Amino acid sequence: METEQKRFDSGDLPALRRILCEQGLLSRPDGSASWIQGDTSVLVGIYGPTEVKVSKEIYDKATFEVLLKPKIGLPGVYERSREQMIKKTCEAVVLGTLHPRSSITIVIQVVTDAGSLLSSCLNATCMGLVDAGLPMNSLFCGVTCALDADGNITLDPAMKQEKEARAVLTFAIDSAEKKILMSNTKGSCSVEELQQCIAASQRAADTIFQFYRDSAHRKYSKW
Repeated sequence: METEQKRFDSGDLPALRRILCEQGLLSRPDGSASWIQGDTSVLVGIYGPTEVKVSKEIYDKATFEVLLKPKIGLPGVYERSREQMIKKTCEAVVLGTLHPRSSITIVIQVVTDAGSLLSSCLNATCMGLVDAGLPMNSLFCGVTCALDADGNITLDPAMKQEKEARAVLTFAIDSAEKKILMSNTKGSCSVEELQQCIAASQRAADTIFQFYRDSAHRKYSKW
């Protein structure tokens, strides 16, 4: 279980849960990453660019396919909607025009869901794409916010905090200009609260991007 002492500081905002990441742990995929955020854990494998079926071929760019596998059972409507969100995010940053008439498949296996699952999947996917060496115009990360009844914002909420929240918002943010690439909202919130959540997520994204840099530095540095 995560503790407050192990949470990453994000300024005067509530801190993020502890983060652990390992790249290249699978041998068959072209890129892979294990992402643990608090007690939420996901595993990602990236396959491609490879040959694509003629029915799915796009003449001027790569075809993306995202498969989200739950811990137990078969994928349902929930998984399908998340797959489309992750797919659109990847299409926005990966330079698919450099690999026309090819396929890039992203397989995400949920190991443990303890809150903020979508943002964890986004973070794991980004690290997997980096490990696969695919060209991107920027990195991206996912940040989840929970709004309670009093309008207080909790970053990177656990499962219990999500269930008690009035609204849960997840954003995909790019590293170049901190633009919102994708957003998902469950519940209701005002426009002002939405803007506050976006601002909080953009600030929290700096912490995650710094973790990306530190992780890459540890992997490629020779001591």
